Amino acid sequence: MNLFEAKHPITAKKSDLSGSVFNNVNFSGAASENVNFSGADFDDVNMSGWRVNDVNLAGLRVTKANLAGASISTSRMDGMTIDGIGVLDMLEFWRAGHEEKNP
Repeated sequence: MNLFEAKHPITAKKSDLSGSVFNNVNFSGAASENVNFSGADFDDVNMSGWRVNDVNLAGLRVTKANLAGASISTSRMDGMTIDGIGVLDMLEFWRAGHEEKNP
């Protein structure tokens, strides 16, 4: 199926859209639930304001990204690195220097 300059919402349920190509498409306000994006590539994409919850990002590679204001919490981060430095090591180092001293 080909869509060109279409301007209407699409609902896809229990569908296999693997191999699909989206180029110059506006997904603002779109919602996804129980979706498999494994092996997907996102290039030159505006994801500002995204919220992801209960997601598997194992093996995620992020390069040339604007992460200003990004927040990660209550997440498994073993093996995660930033510029080659282990995030858990960074957190441990930071916490060691910021522990409250009891008199």
